[in-house]
Amino acid sequence: MKKSIVLFGFCLSVLTGWSSEGWMTDFEGAKKKAATENKVLLLDFTGSDWCSWCIKLDEEVFQKDAWKAYAKDHLVQVLIDFPRDKSEQSEVLQKQNNELAKQYGVRGFPTVLLLNQEGALIEKTGYQRGGTENYIVHIKELIGAAEK
Repeated sequence: MKKSIVLFGFCLSVLTGWSSEGWMTDFEGAKKKAATENKVLLLDFTGSDWCSWCIKLDEEVFQKDAWKAYAKDHLVQVLIDFPRDKSEQSEVLQKQNNELAKQYGVRGFPTVLLLNQEGALIEKTGYQRGGTENYIVHIKELIGAAEK
């Protein structure tokens, strides 16, 4: 029974474009959510199973409670993953991710984009030294500069 519940939860998260940690994978759904909640989109272009700087950013920032609390209140997070092992990604998701990388000119990983609710670029960034609190300040500064 417990396995069934876990499997159901995993399938539900895949089908709805949500990960268990507040990340979406469906870009169009994320734009709708951002518009509804009046939030900025944060896209993380990553190579989750091979890119050492991507893994470092995830571990030092995105997995920390302070980041999760900030993101929950201010951002709609979208994971745009380019793993070596694509066995758990649908062809539709792979196509979406490739099109987004091309559309926004992503050439390296990690690339973090801040977008408005329509998908227009606010700013492009990536890994920053200094951990979670520093990264939150960095993101706030980028968003604040765009609002001026």
